[in-house]
Amino acid sequence: MEFQTIPILRIFDEDKAKEFYLDFLGMQLDWEHRFEAGMPIYMQVSNGEFVLHLSEHSGDCTPGSKIFVRVKHFEKWFEAINARPYKYNRPTIEMASWGDRTFTVTDPFSNRLLFNETKEM
Repeated sequence: MEFQTIPILRIFDEDKAKEFYLDFLGMQLDWEHRFEAGMPIYMQVSNGEFVLHLSEHSGDCTPGSKIFVRVKHFEKWFEAINARPYKYNRPTIEMASWGDRTFTVTDPFSNRLLFNETKEM
């Protein structure tokens, strides 16, 4: 059996979400869905195997969530993010209490993404 977990993160503004996830994090927009014009958007963004669902629907999830993302080529990912102009986030690498290097970014909706480089990767 194979599994893939795809977190759903609550967003409130499509343009701000795209600025953060596409422009700052460098993800791509895979698809988007609305039941009809003027309704909330639900979309998928990805960068390789890193896949997220972003939803404006109030019942889908809670704003202010935190997700833990293991990253291969951690340093390269960190440098790519910091090279992009985004005035609301300037992450720094920290040493976690469990001994791994991490950095955290917070989206415009208070969702936190903790990126982790583990010794096993």
